[in-house]
Amino acid sequence: MKLIVDTMAGNDRSSRLIWQWLGLFIALIAAESAFWRLSGWLGCRAVVSTGVDVRLDLFRHLSGHSLDYFSEHMAGSLGNRVTATAGATGAILGTMIWKILPPCVDFIGAVIVLVTIDWRMAVTLILFVAVMAAVIGGFGARARPLQQQFAEQAAKVGGELVDVVSNIWTVQSFSARHREYERLREAFGLEAKAQRRSWLYLEKVRTLHDLCLWLMAGSMLIWAVEAWRAGHTMAGDVVVISALTFRILHGSRELALSLVDASQQSAVIAEMLKVVAIPHAVADGPQARDFVPGPGEICLHDVSFSYPHSAPVFSHLSLRIPAGQRVGIVGPSGAGKSTLIRLISRIADPGFGRVVIDGQPITEVRLESLRQAIAVVPQDIGLLHRSVMENLRYGRPDATDDEVKAAAHEAHCDTFIADLPQGCDTLVGEHGIRLSGGQRQRIGIARALLKDAPILLLDEATSALDSQSESEIQAALIRLMHGRTVIAVAHRLSTVASFDRIVVIVGGRVVEDGTHVQLREQRGVYAKLWDLQAEGFEIG
Repeated sequence: MKLIVDTMAGNDRSSRLIWQWLGLFIALIAAESAFWRLSGWLGCRAVVSTGVDVRLDLFRHLSGHSLDYFSEHMAGSLGNRVTATAGATGAILGTMIWKILPPCVDFIGAVIVLVTIDWRMAVTLILFVAVMAAVIGGFGARARPLQQQFAEQAAKVGGELVDVVSNIWTVQSFSARHREYERLREAFGLEAKAQRRSWLYLEKVRTLHDLCLWLMAGSMLIWAVEAWRAGHTMAGDVVVISALTFRILHGSRELALSLVDASQQSAVIAEMLKVVAIPHAVADGPQARDFVPGPGEICLHDVSFSYPHSAPVFSHLSLRIPAGQRVGIVGPSGAGKSTLIRLISRIADPGFGRVVIDGQPITEVRLESLRQAIAVVPQDIGLLHRSVMENLRYGRPDATDDEVKAAAHEAHCDTFIADLPQGCDTLVGEHGIRLSGGQRQRIGIARALLKDAPILLLDEATSALDSQSESEIQAALIRLMHGRTVIAVAHRLSTVASFDRIVVIVGGRVVEDGTHVQLREQRGVYAKLWDLQAEGFEIG
């Protein structure tokens, strides 16, 4: 632009140089546009790919947390944190590519050009930008706590909304729609208040930044005009200084706001990761090896365990279960029956002592390989919002359709699957809500059948079945138990009366151990529980 103006200011109006400089100017504009489009294409791929990678990495880490972790945090809040972290990471990367890097390049170019005109202007520009960056950076750092508060409140509100929607039956059955509306309105109000505080603070920073920039622009233009009047510069130099000043004015505005925005997005990431990225309570050790499946012998050596902020569940518990033995675990509520299942499947680690399966301490083997050797049928079967066939095949993804159908038949699933609108292709709904409790439990048993693991853990596996269905399932379970080590937690004592051995746990201690006949003859805790159930009372 300077060369064009200087040529036009000359006396030779027929000079061909003006067309050469004009052509060069147009070519440079075209090149800049091409580079912008190239950066857009590359940036799009980088930002989108980064968002996907971040979500996958966070899911891999999140899914490795213990069940206790998920009981302490709302599912919706965790999902919101994963999504928000990926979004903030992509925003920072995009800001770096399109809003921070270009102004920096412009600034470097402007300094180089100004040095050729007047080195004092270049030094002044550097000092001014350095001071302004320090001031704006300081204000941006103060905005981080405000953005963290907003991010925390947003994650909390997202979790509460999902919690209400996922429990809509409870909300409607207790006529609580208005109550929940008011509760969410208050929560949304707190979120909006936190967002407004962060937003208004950013507007204050923008106002300060604008004042600084106009002061810089006015000073540089006055300096350039006075230098021209004194004969120290040419008219083209004034045009160059004017163009550079306004370009830097616009670019530095974007740069300053982008730096503040990047600082806020960093605050979002820090707040989100504060919950998601904590270390796993149960994790593979550095020297962990693959578990080698054996016949299924289970030993608990001097095990002590307690939940956080609770009294000890087990204190120096020792128990040996030979391979292939069917063992029923009974006792009153809170005795530690389900906790025993959690320790064996390493959902939790004991505070003292160790659990050994087939001669291998389970803390020294990889979790994934250990759990592949254990089939679990819990009290509450969790189903994914997928088809019946996909939920059945979850027990063994490589199973053929015939193998899946055979397992479903053994678990007596085929009787209700035939009545579903689309058979095995019917979606079960979130958490399996379209199926009854008994139907969900049969699918859980079918998955265990399909997994064909040497160790089978049953946590009240028939609790949701009626008497006829339970009788049918018991026959399937007898076939499933053959040749396997079985540990069954039972509230209904009749389900374990035929087992090889029954262990009675009270207060985290084994108080009785023997067969059904032996324990009844002892007239101890088991006999009393049996008599209570015979009279129609439920225990545990």
